[in-house]
Amino acid sequence: MSYDYGGSMSAPQLTPTDTAVGAPEDSGSPQGPRKRPRRDRDGSHARNYSPGFFAKLALMAVIDALGVYVVWSAWTAESYGILAASLAMLIAANWVYFSKRALPLKYILPGLIFLLAYQIFVVAYTGYIAFTNYGTGHNSTKEQAIEALLVQNERRVEGSESAPLTVVEDGGDLAFAIVTPDGDVQVGSAERPLTVVEDATVEAGRATEVPGYTVLERGQVLQRQEEVTNLRVPVSEDPEDGSIRTPDAMTGYVYTSTLAYDDASDTMTDTTTGTVYSPNDDGQFEAADGSTLTVGWRVGVGFDNFVTAFSDGRYAQPFLKILVWTFVFAIGSVATTFLLGLFLAITFNDARMRGRKIYRVLMILPYAIPGFLAALLWSGLLNTRFGFVNEVLLGGAEIPWLTDPFLAKLAVLFVNLWLGFPYMFLITTGALQSLPSDVMEAAKIDGAGRWRTWRSVTLPLLLISTAPLLISSFAFNFNNFTLIYMLTGGGPRFGDASVPLGHTDILISMVYQISGVDGSAPKNFGLASALSIVIFVIVGTISALAFRSTRKFEEIN
Repeated sequence: MSYDYGGSMSAPQLTPTDTAVGAPEDSGSPQGPRKRPRRDRDGSHARNYSPGFFAKLALMAVIDALGVYVVWSAWTAESYGILAASLAMLIAANWVYFSKRALPLKYILPGLIFLLAYQIFVVAYTGYIAFTNYGTGHNSTKEQAIEALLVQNERRVEGSESAPLTVVEDGGDLAFAIVTPDGDVQVGSAERPLTVVEDATVEAGRATEVPGYTVLERGQVLQRQEEVTNLRVPVSEDPEDGSIRTPDAMTGYVYTSTLAYDDASDTMTDTTTGTVYSPNDDGQFEAADGSTLTVGWRVGVGFDNFVTAFSDGRYAQPFLKILVWTFVFAIGSVATTFLLGLFLAITFNDARMRGRKIYRVLMILPYAIPGFLAALLWSGLLNTRFGFVNEVLLGGAEIPWLTDPFLAKLAVLFVNLWLGFPYMFLITTGALQSLPSDVMEAAKIDGAGRWRTWRSVTLPLLLISTAPLLISSFAFNFNNFTLIYMLTGGGPRFGDASVPLGHTDILISMVYQISGVDGSAPKNFGLASALSIVIFVIVGTISALAFRSTRKFEEIN
């Protein structure tokens, strides 16, 4: 410090290298000292590895392990599309969660991956299947179809010697051990041809111990009888030498196929009749007389599935009936549930009613029961002879609620009303309670009566918040497979239909029946996928038009 000659004290002067006494280094801001980042000996910034970082590292290690497993499985299965998508998602996940530049993606990426896997991929794959003949007899590649034809057309070689056979197991896979006329023991499985095994024990002409294999007891063989009788063990590397099969798990016989495939000419020949089959455009081997072999392969068929859906009488006639009923069911369900729910909401929204909370809880009870369980419950209640409705409420009447076409449709609408009105009751109650009171007061001041206020003010304001939910309810009921399947199973069946379809089937249950998943009909995944696309287009178009129309209600704001 220094003093001037005038007696005043001047401010202390500090050089850039000086530090005030008691002041911390790098005070930085008025709020206090600013911490300098810790540096390593070489001057670079050291990273702070917090417990959260190690938790993220462990989680990503698990994800990477699962991802590598999926990639490897796709590689071995030759599913190169899945392999590429899985690899891309795996690389993206590691880059996002170990990079400081992708903070927003850390929150968005899981949703994007699930969207890709469960929505985009499913839609794209369904679209692909819709343009193929995928179904019964056409569910594999051409190479697999050729192999299946050769195996399925096997016949025992006439005059071939039988061999004592023992069923053995190696790591859960079945195999056959046979004793040759020379006394050697040969073992083979579906994947490995017969080969000689040294040091095997033979008693009474049958193998009793085989090194590296477990001999199955009689009881174990009986438990896996179907696997044993279906097992085919190649005699050698040459498929033309045939395979060993057994009908009784005790004696093996040599079987060879009655079909012979010529790779050069790409033809299949029946060795017993001399008939030659050539591949056609429909994914089958076809003879000159038009006959085909039973097993085919998957090929593209263009728009044939869509043409079949609208032109083939087996599907076109039921399709039009089911399409009309689907619209009636979806619109009727939305209208009845909304009106009943709105009526109850208005009733219980009146302040003069006592016990409103108890009534509201009771109204929600049907919504608390799982839909599939409620449909099964009503299926029993509406039984013609033993149902509670006919037996108790109607004094023993035999009304065919679920077997008469008209009554079955009424039953479906009624049960869906019972299941759906609590949802509408909840959303309309909330919408009514959120209406602005000043608008209602203004309507009264302008002289509007109750009906005029309801029609011109309350209802438009109500539809602003409920219209999107009504549209989603329509889309849900348009594809309400659970109710139809659990309550009526789509029945009663059409009397003139050659496919298992019924009066209460909607489009989505029609797709299920045509797909043949339940075994009631031959599988036709191509046609079912084509119908799924039709449903998607219908629902998407109606939803888009409806959402566009709801903008008119916003004008009231």
